[in-house]
Amino acid sequence: MLTKIFLFLLELSPVVKRTLWRWWYQFLANYYQQPDWRFMNYGFVPLEPNVSELKLAEEDENDRYFIQLYHYVATAVDLKGKQVLEVGSGRGGGAAYVARSLKPDRMTGIDFSDNNIQLSRKNYQLPNLFFQQGNAEFLPFDDEVFDIVLNVESSHCYGSMEDFVKEVNRVLKPGGIFSWADFRSVDEVVALQQIFEHSGLKQIKVNEITPNVLRALELMDESRQNFIQTNSPPFLKGALQEFAAVKDSKVYESFQTSEILYLSYVFEK
Repeated sequence: MLTKIFLFLLELSPVVKRTLWRWWYQFLANYYQQPDWRFMNYGFVPLEPNVSELKLAEEDENDRYFIQLYHYVATAVDLKGKQVLEVGSGRGGGAAYVARSLKPDRMTGIDFSDNNIQLSRKNYQLPNLFFQQGNAEFLPFDDEVFDIVLNVESSHCYGSMEDFVKEVNRVLKPGGIFSWADFRSVDEVVALQQIFEHSGLKQIKVNEITPNVLRALELMDESRQNFIQTNSPPFLKGALQEFAAVKDSKVYESFQTSEILYLSYVFEK
């Protein structure tokens, strides 16, 4: 039953979609509070030849593929000394990686889930890292305050992608960068592109990275399946398998058949 509810979340009206996704993330953050679950994305594996392996601290190796997606999105521009905002920071692992490894002056993560923010504040204390609760469609910041806005696998939860992009444009400084990555059904791609074209932001890069994400899902499948089997009650296993896009899930199969695409865009204000 919960599996069907999760799949239904992907096709809802804006208000109901936003509300139910928030409930889902609140529930997950409350149910599993251990600090070993740091990331909630599908991961990324570089497939180009002669790409050097990303050097990570020993404690980050178990999360390599998740971190590689953050690194791919965040390094669209040099973040050193910048004011950076991540919208949809989840459990905080990505924002913490960016703050620690890419050296922004200030890294701010916001998330719609209060429980996620509490977990993030508890698990990550860095002098340049800050978390606060906030709505992606009504960002709680003044105009033109950030050099870079990051958004990693979060926007599919929003009620209005158009409102979110307008807010990104508002809070970015002139010349600022918006780096975005997320998945969409193939039927949604044209509408997404139209939203971006009317955003007032200049598109400077676009890539489909579905093969990179699929490879990460394949490599992580056994560990994610084991995590779900070990840490979730029977009634929740099916929903978590879809949420995690494990092999044989409908989400995973939709990536394989290109019914769902994983896209990456970079924009400049």
